Amino acid sequence: MQSADLTLRLPPAMQSPAPEATLESVRREEVLSWEIDREARRIRFLSLIVGDPDVLGDLADDLEHMYRYDLTPVDADTFYGYVEMDLRSSDVTLLEAFDLPGLVIVPPMVYTGRESVHITVLGDPEAMPTLLERIPDGVGVEVRRVSEHQRRAETLAGRLTARQFEALETAQELGYFDVPRTGSLAEVAAELDCSESAASTLLRTVESELVDAALGE
Repeated sequence: MQSADLTLRLPPAMQSPAPEATLESVRREEVLSWEIDREARRIRFLSLIVGDPDVLGDLADDLEHMYRYDLTPVDADTFYGYVEMDLRSSDVTLLEAFDLPGLVIVPPMVYTGRESVHITVLGDPEAMPTLLERIPDGVGVEVRRVSEHQRRAETLAGRLTARQFEALETAQELGYFDVPRTGSLAEVAAELDCSESAASTLLRTVESELVDAALGE
C-alpha cells in the first residue's frame, strides 16, 4: 500500500460558503467524517475545529442552505462541529475525483484557510497517477509526499490551542524553523504581541506536542 499527502488549492466555487469574518475565527478544521446523501441532495460532516465557537455558533443563521449546525466543546477554543447542508455540484465534483477502486481518503481532511485543504490518500500505487488526472480543472494540487504508508492518523487540533496554532504558523512564516534559521524569536514575539519568554513557551509547548504526536504518545 502506498500513501500520498496532497495540498489542494480550491477555486471559489469549491470554497466554504461561510462569511469571511466567520472563517477568520477558524485556525484549523479537521474533517473527520463525511457523508453524501445524493437522494436528499445534502452533505453531512463532522469536524474538529480550533477557533471561536461564539462566532461559529451563529453560522446556521447566516447561511441560507444550512439545515443543522451543532457544536460540542472540547475546551475553550477547540470543539466538534456537525454540519448538514445542501450538496453543491462542486462538492460532488471534488469528492468524486477520489472515488477510485483501491483508493481511500485517510481522515482527517485538514482545512487551514478558505483555499487550502490537506488530504492523505492511501491505496494501490497504480491508482495514484489516475487520481492526479481526475483532479478537477481549476484545482491546484501539490504532492507533498509519496511513500509506503506506515503512519497512524493523528489529529493535531485536539493537541494544540488556537494560540499555539497561531504561534506555530507565525514562526513558520517568519522563518523561525528554517535551516539555517532566518527568523528570530524576537520577531515571532513582536508578531504575536507578547514577550520573548511567552513566545518561547508557546513554541516549546508546540514542539513537545508535535514530538509526542510523531511518536504516537
